[in-house]
Amino acid sequence: MRILSIESSCDDSALAYTDGNNAKLLWHEKISQEDSHSCYGGVVPELASRLFARDLVQLLNNFKQKFSFSNISYIVVTNEPGLSTSLLEGVMMAKALSLSLKIPLLGINHLKGHIYSLFIESYKEIFPLCVLLVSGGHTMLIECYSYNDMRVVANTLDDSFGECYDKAAKMLGLGYPGGMIIDSLAKQALSENIAPVALPIPLINQNMQCFSFSGLKNAFRLQLEKMALKNLIQDSQLYDKNEYVNRIKNSIEAKALALGLQESATTHLIHKCKFYMKQNDHIKHFAIVGGASANSMLREKIQILTVQFHKTLLMSELRYCSDNAAMIGRAAIGKIRHENAMNTYKQINYGQLDSKKNTLPLNKIWHDKDTESKNFASNSSNSYAMQKLDTINLHTISHAHANSNDRNNQYNPLSLQISPRNTEIKTTF
Repeated sequence: MRILSIESSCDDSALAYTDGNNAKLLWHEKISQEDSHSCYGGVVPELASRLFARDLVQLLNNFKQKFSFSNISYIVVTNEPGLSTSLLEGVMMAKALSLSLKIPLLGINHLKGHIYSLFIESYKEIFPLCVLLVSGGHTMLIECYSYNDMRVVANTLDDSFGECYDKAAKMLGLGYPGGMIIDSLAKQALSENIAPVALPIPLINQNMQCFSFSGLKNAFRLQLEKMALKNLIQDSQLYDKNEYVNRIKNSIEAKALALGLQESATTHLIHKCKFYMKQNDHIKHFAIVGGASANSMLREKIQILTVQFHKTLLMSELRYCSDNAAMIGRAAIGKIRHENAMNTYKQINYGQLDSKKNTLPLNKIWHDKDTESKNFASNSSNSYAMQKLDTINLHTISHAHANSNDRNNQYNPLSLQISPRNTEIKTTF
């Protein structure tokens, strides 16, 4: 069994070829769009879509030079969640391949893909497992019992961990993506003994199983403006805040701000993971996945925490933390194994994705016990966010590291499960 997987949920074009019999990764290539979006401080959906249309074809041609289409058993593609214009390019390519080659097509949840990045190159799966998933668009704790039994037990009330870093880097005029930039500046601050700028730790006094980063992001902005105003008063050569920001790039001030953000954001994550572990001792394995799980301070702190609570820690390799097609192919193996075990055989309709939503439900029982969270929500501006949390479906969450103007550009899975357009499909495969 050979699996060709396609990933195009945000700004990384990737294809992978996996042996489904032993999970061996036979081939994997990826083209990043980071340089194209960096000057905008975030992903521009229209630009991303055009780049996907070019890059996915290039990757497919690279695949054709090494392998034969005749050996492919399944075409799998990320079909939720993500930017609609980005997902569309990958899904349309997958449908065209499936129709023309008469190969079954499977849709894979992008977040499940991140979880299965833990098992790339390994046929063994470790469950039950609690996962901290941190990326540019998501921050959540997920209890995983099998491929088809995953429950979100904690989510963010507003922004994600990765989005906070992206916006901080944008405020400093340092480009996109912000995770690696802020992490690098913070490490420089530590090595140079630069004191961090004091920033608040979100929800530190609230016994709530949830995350929040909007307040920290705003505190970072206020500190930057305070520093800029102070220097504008002292230096008659400075004319505005933008000029100050340009001047402090990679300076002591920028490093101090980056370290302050790094310490507050990671402490917040660890505090909430610790809160969860104190109340839930039944799961012995803990993992961190997602693009932001490459953060050096987070990886160090999570290792200390899991030792303290006698958990076995799993972490994706750094090269598989960000979006990639290898994890989508590995998740497909899990899906196929699960469906075979359940004897859920289906009629094959080439070029069509399963209309069943592949989402991760919120653990209702767990949250019913979390009365403090409910009380806090009902008495604050967070009530709407908590109501959203109670009914959340992951397919409605777009990658938050896209421009804020595109927040409404969220993916509706039904939009990619309609009948093919009334146009002739021409292929050269």
